[in-house]
Amino acid sequence: MRIRARLSMSADGYVTTPNGWPALTADPAFVSGESHGIREFLADCEAALMGRTTFEPALNNTRWPWPDLDVFVLGSHRPEGTPDHVTTDSDPARLLEKIRAANKGGDVHLVGGPRTIATFHALGALDRLELVVLPLLFGGGTQLTPALGADTRLTFQSQRALPGGSVEIVYACGGSRGELPARPASQR
Repeated sequence: MRIRARLSMSADGYVTTPNGWPALTADPAFVSGESHGIREFLADCEAALMGRTTFEPALNNTRWPWPDLDVFVLGSHRPEGTPDHVTTDSDPARLLEKIRAANKGGDVHLVGGPRTIATFHALGALDRLELVVLPLLFGGGTQLTPALGADTRLTFQSQRALPGGSVEIVYACGGSRGELPARPASQR
């Protein structure tokens, strides 16, 4: 099992538009569930992991965004209307244990913004960071950094051009071991 974050960003480094929408939605070439290599990415995933802020808008969608994936949500409470099959927990290490217990060998798509990605990276659980850099300039919005900065120890893995002028850049994340950090003896 690998935990892989995949997100889009503008050429000037913003993962959201100035009004808070995911960067990908500003791309005229964007087609939900189809464009920018998402189908190939999801083919290897069996679960989606996200924060509550990313999850809650899905509760009002006419189409469930993760029909073929187990869904895990990091949040302080279970939002009203959350389907029974969705697992929620307020503790990221405990949620990670639940993901590993349920995993059947597929990857986990870490969906969300910089805070959620940084949380799981800090646990040593983020294996890959996959960025889709869009040929757009926003001039504002939410940046991926400083949540992930120069000390993140990213190792370049690959790049490829995508239709519409976007570029996918894949990094391995340093310090990720794919397992939970050891607990102090006092917590065992």
